Amino acid sequence: MAEVRISGLRKSYGALEVLHGIDVDINDGEFVVLVGPSGCGKSTLLRMVAGLEGVTGGTIRIGDRIVNNLPPADRDIAMVFQNYALYPHKTVAKNMGFSLRMRGMDKAEIAGRVERAAEILGLTPYLDRYPRALSGGQRQRVAMGRAIVRDPQVFLFDEPLSNLDAKLRVQMRTEIRELHQRLKTTTIYVTHDQIEAMTMADRIVVMQGGNIEQVGTPLDVYDAPANTFVAGFIGSPSMNMLDGVVRRGDGAVVVEVPGARLPVTDREGLEEGREVVAGIRPEHLQISGDGLPGTIAVVEPTGSETHLVVRADGREVVTLLRERQRLSPGQEVRLASAPEHVHLFDRQSRARIS
Repeated sequence: MAEVRISGLRKSYGALEVLHGIDVDINDGEFVVLVGPSGCGKSTLLRMVAGLEGVTGGTIRIGDRIVNNLPPADRDIAMVFQNYALYPHKTVAKNMGFSLRMRGMDKAEIAGRVERAAEILGLTPYLDRYPRALSGGQRQRVAMGRAIVRDPQVFLFDEPLSNLDAKLRVQMRTEIRELHQRLKTTTIYVTHDQIEAMTMADRIVVMQGGNIEQVGTPLDVYDAPANTFVAGFIGSPSMNMLDGVVRRGDGAVVVEVPGARLPVTDREGLEEGREVVAGIRPEHLQISGDGLPGTIAVVEPTGSETHLVVRADGREVVTLLRERQRLSPGQEVRLASAPEHVHLFDRQSRARIS
């Protein structure tokens, strides 16, 4: 295992710069997830750590070595790809042990490592099968086994669950997390799925446009997003955003939005007339006798909860109700939230007002 230190990392393709000075430290044994929309630079960053992309500027340190100019084979990392990258003409056992054979390792040692990895991943009954005889989840386990047998300092995962169906993704999320808890190997995991990030990570690195927007534990990022991008990206359904103006009077502070005045907790910088964005997560909006007026557009019952899409002053507001209620499209409602659940962001900078 090893720490990974990334300092001032830049990547350019000609005149186009796609990473703009990335700084992030990943602790020994930590599971860190890089998350962001397509094209934000997360996979490029991972491939640079792996040595599959060159470094334009900055440094990558794995353990006590700067690895900028080292080839992938000398970095003591193992990577699991989205498409499994298995050899179709080799058995599971030979796929898992291939890199060790290329190193010239003793056959008995290879067999022992493969057997141990197969036991960890539940692949023992499949060691003599070929990839074509395996399910998608089993193939992904083989790809993980191929990484485990190398006993690397760092595991790199590049969207490994993207090709799996929804039920299998949930299962594999659990298996990868349990694997990490067992092996304690430093892990960097790339995904565009914020649910994967929230459920798997020790810490999340949220990226956009080649920059890091926020680094923190899943709950820190969820409860205190640094800006409106993070607030809207992390969480499903997304946070509702309402443009408003701060109003003060009679010892109370509210944000005035079209059709309503939302009570908020007082904090530094909330001067009268300041233009802000009020953010409210769907689970913190409830139907009330007072609040934001709107008309129900869509009712989506999921069994344990109900999602409502409410049209309020020309915009859609989503709320999530834990208790079942008889509601129907076209019904007039009002939505309210407790003051402590209203996040505030500056309208111009989009940064959080703490």
